[in-house]
Amino acid sequence: MKEKKKKRDKPDLVVYSEEKGYYSKELTYGSNVGAPAIKLEDVSGWKKTQALVANKQFHSKYEELREEFKRLVDEVSWNEFVYSSIYNFLPVMGETYYLYERGDGNIFLSLIKPTEWKMKFLGATKLDSTQKWIKISNKYYEL
Repeated sequence: MKEKKKKRDKPDLVVYSEEKGYYSKELTYGSNVGAPAIKLEDVSGWKKTQALVANKQFHSKYEELREEFKRLVDEVSWNEFVYSSIYNFLPVMGETYYLYERGDGNIFLSLIKPTEWKMKFLGATKLDSTQKWIKISNKYYEL
């Protein structure tokens, strides 16, 4: 059995439904023949520009994080190097200490400045309040 389609008594241009009645004023777009045509804007240029801006920001943040990571790795390496050196005294925070290499290859920490004797100088360092060794200089220390 074939159902018959219900014939609308209003033309297609009329915005009408049984539930709402006439509701063309509720629409956010024009519904009659004289209404301006709905045209989609070309946003491809805007999207491309915004993507470039976003990518620039991501790249900048990446470089910033990469540099921070490199500094952290250098700081950890320096701390391991200083803490693995030989010293027989209790370091004082804020004092400058000097790293030297003996003839036998052992690394040691000293209070003696490089200008006061002839040892192979490796670098200068200070102990900060968090018990981290801060590199002041290495190999090219000048007073």
